[in-house]
Amino acid sequence: MPWKEANAVEQRLEFVQRAGRGEIPFAQLCREFGIAPKTGYKWKERYELEGLRGLSELSRRPRSCQTSLDENCICELIRLKNLHPAWGPEKIRELYRRASPGRPLPSRSSVQRILGKAGLVQQRRRRRRRPEDLGRISQRFEPTAPNQLWTVDFKGWWYCSQGEKVLPLTVCDAFSRYVLLVEVVPDARMETVRDCFARLFEQHGLPLCIRSDNGPPFACSRAPLGLSRLSAWWLAQGICLDRSRPGSPQDNGSHERMHRDIALEVEGRVQGGLAAQQAALSLWREDYNRLRPHGALGLRMPAELYRPSLRRYDPQPGAAEYPLEYLRRRVTTSGCIRMEGRAIRVTSALRGWEVGLQPLGAGRFNIWFGSLRLGELSITDAKFTPERELTYTVQGGNT
Repeated sequence: MPWKEANAVEQRLEFVQRAGRGEIPFAQLCREFGIAPKTGYKWKERYELEGLRGLSELSRRPRSCQTSLDENCICELIRLKNLHPAWGPEKIRELYRRASPGRPLPSRSSVQRILGKAGLVQQRRRRRRRPEDLGRISQRFEPTAPNQLWTVDFKGWWYCSQGEKVLPLTVCDAFSRYVLLVEVVPDARMETVRDCFARLFEQHGLPLCIRSDNGPPFACSRAPLGLSRLSAWWLAQGICLDRSRPGSPQDNGSHERMHRDIALEVEGRVQGGLAAQQAALSLWREDYNRLRPHGALGLRMPAELYRPSLRRYDPQPGAAEYPLEYLRRRVTTSGCIRMEGRAIRVTSALRGWEVGLQPLGAGRFNIWFGSLRLGELSITDAKFTPERELTYTVQGGNT
């Protein structure tokens, strides 16, 4: 039990002196001072052995610690963190393990504590979840192999030291975290992005699905299911689509996290024009893919997991296959199809492509583009009613 408020050493001295005189039974004396007999005997023995010095509290600090880190280890951890300021304690610990084989490996909490004391750790601000949004192409699944899902987005632009605008386009394999592309592009036009993807498809093959946000050129708010000319081209290649919820970048969280690393490690840190910025981004990509350990990968590197797709790219894809009972119509440059001499607008995103019309009876048809149902067409009213929401499942295959 605790001592009463006062100078504890003085109370202990009075206690042991009265205990030595034996005026009252020891247990009664302990009750008078509000302590247990075990505590009373402890202070009595300490006083007999050490005198007044024995009545002071001893330090609770361990005399030794087998897991304490030596100065060289601490300096090496801080050096690695300064080389990679955007990397967390788990990745820094893994780098230390590789750089110092055979030496004792500190725990993750120890690395975090050391970096925190050195002022090298920043606390993250958690995002609040938003309710689900409707009206988009949605296909949520966790990839189990490379090339099942690619993610794409524009990294927020910045100005280089020569005043030019730096706008990187980034593409990543969601399973392996392998950065397939980080390229400074002159603009965000469909033709520019399509050229980038054509080179990617030639080099790495085709993915099963591509996930993007709802902005151009990946999507168009005025078209059925947000189709754009770029996403229609992806569909023609046999690639499924998935889009994040509007205003919810966490739906593409690993890609956004990669953008944060670019912002911390490249943006605003490189002198020179666009060529210098691209060179720095290319070096960063190699570092990210082949050196940096990733916690989501069991501290392996993306290059250890990624392999090219077995699905080959066709620069001139043929027309989509439709059942024999479907009617076929080619979308005009104005986004219309002709039925019984009447032009009915569908979407200009599909101009030049062929759609399939599934008869429903009574002058009504379902309009399909490949495996994607766009909506319903009524010849009687010469009206196309677009599909507002589509959720489907991508079947994993040989990638």
